[in-house]
Amino acid sequence: ARVRSLADGAEATESFDRLVLGTGATPVRPALPGIDARGIYGVQTLAQGIELRGAVDASPGPHAVVVGAGYIGLELAEALVGRGMNVSVVEGAPQPMPTFDPDMGALVADALREIGVDLHLEQPVEGFDVEGGAVRAVRTKDHALPADLVVLGLGVRPASGLAADAGIEIGDTGGIVVDDHQRTSAEGVFAAGDCVETFHRVSRRPIAIALGTHANKQGRVAGINCSGGDVTFPGVIGTAVSKICKFEVARTGLSEREASDSGFDATAVTIEATTRAGYYPGARPITVKLVVERAGGRVLGGQIIGEEGAAKRIDVVAMAVWTELAVSDLLNVDLGYAPPFSPLWDPVLVAARRAVAVLDAE
Repeated sequence: ARVRSLADGAEATESFDRLVLGTGATPVRPALPGIDARGIYGVQTLAQGIELRGAVDASPGPHAVVVGAGYIGLELAEALVGRGMNVSVVEGAPQPMPTFDPDMGALVADALREIGVDLHLEQPVEGFDVEGGAVRAVRTKDHALPADLVVLGLGVRPASGLAADAGIEIGDTGGIVVDDHQRTSAEGVFAAGDCVETFHRVSRRPIAIALGTHANKQGRVAGINCSGGDVTFPGVIGTAVSKICKFEVARTGLSEREASDSGFDATAVTIEATTRAGYYPGARPITVKLVVERAGGRVLGGQIIGEEGAAKRIDVVAMAVWTELAVSDLLNVDLGYAPPFSPLWDPVLVAARRAVAVLDAE
């Protein structure tokens, strides 16, 4: 391997028996007019987060625009509102949290508007107005939004360029192709983390998902195998959680749209329940959505949004998806109950009961 010192530029050749690539991901930064202006920030690393906080501390002005309404973009939007800024969020999709189905994304949109975020949906960014080298506005097809500070939250893509240059196979997702031992197409070379594509256990397709949970597990597998062990990484189902305004938001498996795109004949049910027994103080609304396959009722995915209890309840659904459990079996799983933690019928089980009724009626 040819290596170069970042300190002095000196180059050297290092031999290896096994090599692990962990080059991570790079933020999406489209080549739009004005995108290199001062005051436009990406937030991928801790250092970039500290830089952004320093810019906010310096009081650049009252207007902040967040480009992208995924997890990171919305968490930053909420934080900027908390710092007293007027915040607009620009998103090309028709809803925030595009990996959620529209009915669930609408709940997030309402929560954002409730805290004063100005949402501009179906408004892809076309460029930035710049004055004196600094950003002054974000342009969409319909608006020129004043901007003293812009945060890009457009997601990331696998940083697989080094592997590609070395002739290692790259998949259609842009990630490095690996087998279940994290081996690449090159002898003795392994890869793990955000730079690789992995196997989705439900869609049965390769996918690139930049999550630390996946990266750490893949790193363990690559480390064991490259040092003589023999373990496998079984794939992912895309379980993710976040805290957006008053809501915990969570998803796992396939959304209703993703199930259809993957060729499943699926149906979905959505229920509203409470996080605790209704008579117990502090009970709050919670919405649970399950996506199930019509033939046999296999649980394909789920989404949960609530003011409490959503983030970890999704783990029950994740286990059902992971083990290919039928919704009729999920209905009878023996979950814990006490009034401070759940109604007698946990919201996940209420959704399962509704799904069974829908399937029985078809």
